Amino acid sequence: MRPLWLLAALLALGQALPFEQKGFWDFALDDGLLMMNDEEASGAESTSGVPDLDALTPTFSSMCPFGCHCHLRVVQCSDLGLKTVPKEVSPDTTLLDLQNNDISELRKDDFKGLQHLYALVLVNNKITKIHEKAFSPLRKLQKLYISKNHLVEIPPNLPSSLVELRIHDNRIRKVPKGVFSGLRNMNCIEMGGNPLENSGFEPGAFDGLKLNYLRISEAKLTGIPKDLPETLNELHLDHNKIQAIELEDLLRYSKLYRLGLGHNQIRMIENGSLSFLPTLRELHLDNNKLSRVPAGLPDLKLLQVVYLHSNNITKVGVNDFCPVGFGVKRAYYNGISLFNNPVPYWEVQPATFRCVTDRLAIQFGNYKK
Repeated sequence: MRPLWLLAALLALGQALPFEQKGFWDFALDDGLLMMNDEEASGAESTSGVPDLDALTPTFSSMCPFGCHCHLRVVQCSDLGLKTVPKEVSPDTTLLDLQNNDISELRKDDFKGLQHLYALVLVNNKITKIHEKAFSPLRKLQKLYISKNHLVEIPPNLPSSLVELRIHDNRIRKVPKGVFSGLRNMNCIEMGGNPLENSGFEPGAFDGLKLNYLRISEAKLTGIPKDLPETLNELHLDHNKIQAIELEDLLRYSKLYRLGLGHNQIRMIENGSLSFLPTLRELHLDNNKLSRVPAGLPDLKLLQVVYLHSNNITKVGVNDFCPVGFGVKRAYYNGISLFNNPVPYWEVQPATFRCVTDRLAIQFGNYKK
């Protein structure tokens, strides 16, 4: 039944955005995996928009590592207790799943001949060492999932074709300058769950990257890291030890539309800090130590969602969320969470939420000392 499940997954044309936290098989829903090399495989362009299953049939269909399941260029070798990367993987494989094994090292020739590989899943192994040329054959690799291993550094010489790197829940303490050099196609990095401190980011560590999405949650950050890519649309720094947002912290991130700062220790957001985020649509500041609603929210014309629950906010002013006058805000709020704050909500004036789409979008109450 498993090959049939894989086939069904490959045929499901998902449109999931790259910045969401996903399961390990969500890359199978990526249109790129379905359509890549169709012309090369079939010798003709597809006009129906539906993958040609005959064209996707592996040329080397008889090659399948012992114990693995191989179908339609997908090689699934998960949960087999493997100590090393298996041999006899078909050269036209586009997806190789090796998660939940006991692999401790990636050697020089482990992926030799896999020049068509699109996605490589190595999640939940015991990898501590990666040869500097281990990924050299992977000229078309776009998705590398190597989370939940024992890595102490970001692998060297990552493929220049890489678009998405998930390396969270390892033991990485340092991001050196140049480690992402040449990765011009990269738009998503998930590196949370590593013991990273602010001092672990060398100046210029992210030089050359044009990321849309970056997550460094569940680390040891005490402030917003400097010199992150200016191109970011989403930045997630939840579950750290950040204590304050100073004026210059957000200066270079004018393209952000989602900022995650929940579950920190933020007591103060300096006036004017949020003014550098004109396109912000969603702001997460829940589970911090704020004593008031951050200044500047009414000036964010596109802001629609604000999480402020589980703070120490004691008062909500009539102009804390909405600008004065009509027609100023371009998008109304559809979510404001203020529950689990010591706010006497019966004292909040109804006009406070005059720019909210629906009263059900406002969450109050449930405060316990």
